[in-house]
Amino acid sequence: MSYLEYVVGAYAVFALYLAWDFVVPRWRIQRTRRAIAMRARRESARQGNNTP
Repeated sequence: MSYLEYVVGAYAVFALYLAWDFVVPRWRIQRTRRAIAMRARRESARQGNNTP
């Protein structure tokens, strides 16, 4: 492996990590918001409020 291949590989791994670090928190926030909305709908239905 030449030095150039090593540098390109290192930058590629770094770019993948940055992309992962950018995307995963957004997925978690979206999942949490969905869970909160579903919980609110269940609570609303449990209390007899059938409004969406």
